[in-house]
Amino acid sequence: MTPSAGADSTHDRILAAATAEFSRHGIAGARIDRIAKAARTSKERVYAYFSSKEALYRVASARELAAVAEATRLDPTDLPGYAGRVHDYFAAHPDRYRLMMWGQLELDPTRTPKDDPVRESMAYKIQQLRRAQDEGHLDPAWEPVDVLVLVNQIATAWAGRTDLGEGTDRQDRDRFLAQRRAAAVAAVQQLFPAAAVRSR
Repeated sequence: MTPSAGADSTHDRILAAATAEFSRHGIAGARIDRIAKAARTSKERVYAYFSSKEALYRVASARELAAVAEATRLDPTDLPGYAGRVHDYFAAHPDRYRLMMWGQLELDPTRTPKDDPVRESMAYKIQQLRRAQDEGHLDPAWEPVDVLVLVNQIATAWAGRTDLGEGTDRQDRDRFLAQRRAAAVAAVQQLFPAAAVRSR
């Protein structure tokens, strides 16, 4: 019987340690013994909560996906604003961007569960975009899935490039990121103008 997640803090410590481990090493490179040590527990205890390393990754990435959705809030009538929020989130948390990318690189898509949170989140956002098209807020010439992927790709274009533009101090880095944010927002604005701007 799997222990209750709310029974003690072990479950949360394991997830926190796993999130850091997967961010650094990916799924294949992550080690359960390092996760257990960082969580101040045993490998056996980790497997009591999570049946496999892949299962542990899926829970950790699903929790991060929920945090991203809460922080960025897709508004189909203001995709430039959404792009700016996505940029800001991952610029502040590049490790979390890496965590999400490892799943795309390493997990077998043919084994993805039907109730996979990433798949469900994407389906929900596509529905939001399609509704915005039906209501006249978004150009219907685009497939909603293309809108979502293009906006996310533009918004995260600099998320994995922490080696570029850092400069010599925090002020230089902040200025560089502000310029990249402005470029991403402007690019999305050109492709998918915010409804209020398009109606003027």
